[in-house]
Amino acid sequence: MFNEQNQNVANELQLFEALVDTPETTQADLAARVGVAVGTVNWYLKRWSQKGYIKIRRIGRWQWSYLLTPEGMAQKARLASEYLEASLSLYRRTRVEAKRLLEEVQSAHMDGIVLDGQGEIAEICRLTCLEKNIAIVEKEQAAHAPMLVVEGVQLRLVWPDPEAD
Repeated sequence: MFNEQNQNVANELQLFEALVDTPETTQADLAARVGVAVGTVNWYLKRWSQKGYIKIRRIGRWQWSYLLTPEGMAQKARLASEYLEASLSLYRRTRVEAKRLLEEVQSAHMDGIVLDGQGEIAEICRLTCLEKNIAIVEKEQAAHAPMLVVEGVQLRLVWPDPEAD
């Protein structure tokens, strides 16, 4: 969904949230919950402990208790704000680009497209199609409809071959 820096912010925020939800846990459980390697979780926890964001206490052989400090809560809030801003920026850019591409479709006097893609970016395109009154048709039914292709966070319009019949 984002570039590497935004993905790191998302991972960090998820890890903070996991610590708040389950303060007594293992690093393996945290890693599974966030979807990162155990070594990554270990690296964040050591770094946050050094910065004073968390206090760590061993409660079992592999189990630890993690307490967010006031500084940790403030950092979590900063990350949430940064993540929200990046998400809204991506949403705005996607909407602008989808509108521009759909206006090209309308300029060609067409009222339907094939939407090729899945996920959040494709859903933004789907909503934009509704707003622009452009139907989304199935590939099999649309030999002459342009295709709006979602590739990661990029959009591309593919026009049908006029000689293909």
